[in-house]
Amino acid sequence: MKFRRFKIFKRGFRAYYLLVSTIVLLTIVIQSMTQYTLNEQRSTALVVNLAGRQRMLSQRLLNELYSCRYHNCDYAEMKLTLTKLYQMNRFLQEGNVNLKIEPLDNEEILKEFGKLEAHLDWLYVELKDFQSFSSINFSDVRYRVDRFLFIMDGIVNMFQKKSEKDIKSMMLIELELAIFAILIIIFELLFIVNPIISKIIDQKKKLSEIAWHQSHVFSSHMKNIGDLQYVLKVEKDPIRQKEIYNFIAEELDKLKEVSQNMIKSLEKTTSEKKPHHFVIKKVEDLLDRYKLTSKEKTATDDDKAHSLKL
Repeated sequence: MKFRRFKIFKRGFRAYYLLVSTIVLLTIVIQSMTQYTLNEQRSTALVVNLAGRQRMLSQRLLNELYSCRYHNCDYAEMKLTLTKLYQMNRFLQEGNVNLKIEPLDNEEILKEFGKLEAHLDWLYVELKDFQSFSSINFSDVRYRVDRFLFIMDGIVNMFQKKSEKDIKSMMLIELELAIFAILIIIFELLFIVNPIISKIIDQKKKLSEIAWHQSHVFSSHMKNIGDLQYVLKVEKDPIRQKEIYNFIAEELDKLKEVSQNMIKSLEKTTSEKKPHHFVIKKVEDLLDRYKLTSKEKTATDDDKAHSLKL
């Protein structure tokens, strides 16, 4: 048997397959959006956490300098704190693959980081050499650290507001997709599933009618023919035999009429146009326009019960 493209999609069922595919696609899209939102939330939470950690490092830097001026000095610890503070400021702006931080593209936040650079550069230049600790004005360092903290607080708040805005946008998109998916399901129930159920109920009713004809009317005529055959065997009068033949012919005509009624019951369908007929027609026209159907078309209607006439 020669296989033709999309041959399995019979007219009337292609709309159903298309809708099911749409629901599956929407489910995949919604799940993808959910995963993307979760990843964005994790990334934003990490950035906010690291930005908040910058404030802690600046405070530690000030404490280390105070210890070096008036107590025991751990230059290695201070150098490490200064390096982390300086590098993390660059990572928060330019991104970092290892930390999974994306480059910052918010102009407003980048502008605030620009204000931060002057104070951070001053701290890095003045504190990178431990021999200059004794000559550094502690008040100047405190002022730079305080300005760093003030600006970094604003940056952290801006990161949080950006995160909240992004989350609301994602939630709105997910809500719209969920509503669209629900509408698709309702559409399928009203115009695909419900007509199929109605067709099944209609066919069941027709089969019940045929069963009644077969069990009552058909059986009754067959019994009459059987009785007439028995009488014909015992009847010797030719005139009476001719009458019996006429009776048998009448019973056969009635059987033929019953048989025709049974076929009509199978083929009987309503001529009233239903909403899903119009929808299926539109979908099929769309598929035909993009050449997604086989060239051999068979006009069938799913609401019709098909039978073979013998």
